[in-house]
Amino acid sequence: MAQTSKPNILFVMADQMAARALSVYGHKLVQTPNLARLAREGVVFENCYSTSPLCAPARATVMNGLLPSRTGCYDNAAEFPSAIPTWAHHLRLAGYHTCLSGKMHFVGPDQLHGLEERLTTDIYPADFGWTPDWRLKQERIDWWYHNMTSVLQPGIAEITNQLEYDDDVAFQAKRRLYDYARFSPEKPFAMMVSFTHPHDPYAARKQFWDLYKDEDIDLPSVPHMTRDQLDAHSQRLYDVSAMDDYKVTEADIRAARHGYYANISYVDDLIGQLVNTLEALGKLDDTVIVFTSDHGDFLGERGLWYKMSYLEPSAHVPLIVWHPKSVKPRRVKEPVSLADIMPTLCAIGGQDKLARPVDGRSLLPLLQGGTEDPKAETWGEYLAEGTVSPMYMLRRGPWKFIHAPTDPDQLFNLVDDPNELNNLAATHPLGKSMRAEVEAKFNIPAIHQQVLESQQARLMMFEAMKSGSHFPWDFQPLRDASEQYTRNHMSVTERDLKSRFPQAQDIEDKRVK
Repeated sequence: MAQTSKPNILFVMADQMAARALSVYGHKLVQTPNLARLAREGVVFENCYSTSPLCAPARATVMNGLLPSRTGCYDNAAEFPSAIPTWAHHLRLAGYHTCLSGKMHFVGPDQLHGLEERLTTDIYPADFGWTPDWRLKQERIDWWYHNMTSVLQPGIAEITNQLEYDDDVAFQAKRRLYDYARFSPEKPFAMMVSFTHPHDPYAARKQFWDLYKDEDIDLPSVPHMTRDQLDAHSQRLYDVSAMDDYKVTEADIRAARHGYYANISYVDDLIGQLVNTLEALGKLDDTVIVFTSDHGDFLGERGLWYKMSYLEPSAHVPLIVWHPKSVKPRRVKEPVSLADIMPTLCAIGGQDKLARPVDGRSLLPLLQGGTEDPKAETWGEYLAEGTVSPMYMLRRGPWKFIHAPTDPDQLFNLVDDPNELNNLAATHPLGKSMRAEVEAKFNIPAIHQQVLESQQARLMMFEAMKSGSHFPWDFQPLRDASEQYTRNHMSVTERDLKSRFPQAQDIEDKRVK
């Protein structure tokens, strides 16, 4: 970035936030004043995609810039290996404090991946328990797969598992921002703040629920389809989430979307608190703010809910970058993905030379006003539950191609067909040529075998680790209370003065001589 000192970085992630549900991307109802400000004054990437539309594999790619088959981070129960460099490693070399408050869904004993500290535990488990089994085809694994309870039980709740979590995430993040300003103001920070909302269940606080009226909630753009009207992959999603177990009415759909919109406004409010904290500390103008999500949510489109698909409601995510000192406001149409986050954060911090090649690219030239490339492309790879073989996405220009060996190919022109209702794969020449590109880029049979072997090994190990004594991998936040507030190894006066921001005026000249 064009400045003499390294900027601070505040990287905010939401969970399951579909781009199309934000006013920034054209939604006329959802209220997000803080995100709207960042978008108005920053760069909005109009076509950003989840590389792998599920929590853990998408977030691993955010950290390391690599597609799942290159890392083994296939699904929500696949280990993220410690030997893979992340943006946190690179930014530490550049002199940054690196910190995470919130969700990342790292699986395995390494719960830092280059971060100096985590301020909270994770909201989801870090072990092998959520391993899918492709041998079961589309059969459900009831104890952890999605079902329709979230859709049928939306409403007002003043506290939930997730609200408790995100309240703490925001509190801990603001507290650490104060610490940076008070105790190490000369060193730049790269803080990731990762919320679990607006991920279902669609229960929201009255303060945010009341921002919307039931009758104003929009219905899906694509009405409910019967199972046999859906494409092959969507049929599996319909089955694995047990979408046929209950009758879902129009009122249910409106209520679930109501809760989702309310929780988007809740996340926006938390973002506003972080921005206000930076402003109060005098750090805002020196901080690059990056906002994105791991994947979207169908929200009833086609009769589907949740994610695990490369169709737009699930795969299209927001990406906004704000920094008035170096970012010229604009909207970028060029396709990008979550794999681009890692090299971009490194470039912002002055670490352009990466330890290994990655699947993403730095977006810094686009942030600085560079010309868009009409031939730019972005890739996705999905190897988790809901599919029974590797699934790939290629987005180039207006075209999106989706391929899985077990399913008919899909090709959509998103300019002419934004709701992806006209599959051109069998009739347009690009259907054949794009499939050839996918098959040339990935050794799909070998990847398929690797995933199967990994699943079987992890399923066995999870059962084994339930036998005998167990030491969990779930992150335990360590807080040394003996160094907080006032203790007897500190000067009371010095501690009070040092912990105050802004610093109190010097009163030495008022001392009685």
